[in-house]
Amino acid sequence: MPRPPALRQLKPLRLPEFRLLFLSTFGSSFGTLLAAIALAIDVKDRTNAGIWVGAVLVVEFVPMILVGLTLGPLIDRLERRKLMVGADLLRAAVFAALPFAGSASVIVALALVAGLANGFFSPAVYAGVPNLVPREELADANALLQTIENASWAIGPVLGGVLTAATSPHTAYWINAVSFLASAVLIARIPKQKLQSAVALTRGHWTDLKEGFATVLRSRMLLAVLLGWGIAGLGVGSISVSEVFLAKNTFQAGDFGYGLLFGGIGTGLVLGSFFSSVVTSRLGVPAAYGISIAVMALGFGAGAASPNVWVAAACCVVGGAGDGVAIVCNALLVQNGARDAVRGRALTVLMSGTRLVQALSTVLAGALMPAGGARWVWAAGAGSFAVAALVGWALAREPAQTTAPAQIATN
Repeated sequence: MPRPPALRQLKPLRLPEFRLLFLSTFGSSFGTLLAAIALAIDVKDRTNAGIWVGAVLVVEFVPMILVGLTLGPLIDRLERRKLMVGADLLRAAVFAALPFAGSASVIVALALVAGLANGFFSPAVYAGVPNLVPREELADANALLQTIENASWAIGPVLGGVLTAATSPHTAYWINAVSFLASAVLIARIPKQKLQSAVALTRGHWTDLKEGFATVLRSRMLLAVLLGWGIAGLGVGSISVSEVFLAKNTFQAGDFGYGLLFGGIGTGLVLGSFFSSVVTSRLGVPAAYGISIAVMALGFGAGAASPNVWVAAACCVVGGAGDGVAIVCNALLVQNGARDAVRGRALTVLMSGTRLVQALSTVLAGALMPAGGARWVWAAGAGSFAVAALVGWALAREPAQTTAPAQIATN
């Protein structure tokens, strides 16, 4: 009797090396998101200034842009296992130091260091996954990693808020430091060849960096992510800023309504990422990519037209589910479209490019956001998702049919 799809998706966990990576991702993701709310609360309580709260949030993703634009070759040139363990130890040291920070500026500086370590760790994880699992289980492996990250994203901040309110931000900092130490121990137990087939030879840092950009521009699959998800980033940024205005000003639902919309997206992300391998296996990655971003357009577009916050929250589950599938497709497109020797560089280029677009969209939407115009901002975001769906599908579909099956296993 064939296994139910949900059980088949758990198949990569039978592999000891992938199981170690999965547990490492779970621990570090949960701890990070638990501490993220503590960082914001800590800075707010010390300064009561929005500019400082914004600063501590921005430094969480700005280093990823820096890594992608200038330091990406290190992920292929250095041993990935050592790089990941080093990133974990650095993040553990940062959060162990945060309880002793004497000012908001020190907190932001330490958060910047942790963000830089994140910029190396995450691309190294997804660059190494194709070496840990058989090609036919790659979609399941990505789905499991994204599911645990999305579940942490949905639960961690809530628990972090409760924990910080009951004790202090320092408790969350210590828990996060321990989670990174545990992650480092787990990663260190993975044989180095299981994360990297071979350390890339260097032809000079800037030549290596240029090769990463060239790899993205020469591959239709990678261009699908750069352009498709880049356009989608316009919608992600604008919707994230206008979400609180839609809940509180448009629906008059207050803080509870904001949490309801936020939770709806988180729930959809978990569901979408968990079942993404079923979707990609049945539709193929190119079609799944286009359809999933189209589902984002449908969900958030319907949310913009919703009569109340409850209907909008249900629409957010739909949009979040599409988002969850699309994120896994992003990883699969890069893993299929780039050989192991340049995969880390390609990932950092794509992550930095798409996050830069999202950051700019967030800033512009925040600066231009009319207090009563959240519906229109959401509708515009849905429109960008519709365009992204067409662009992503059109670019991704041809290479997925012509890529040699043994490409990942042999490179």
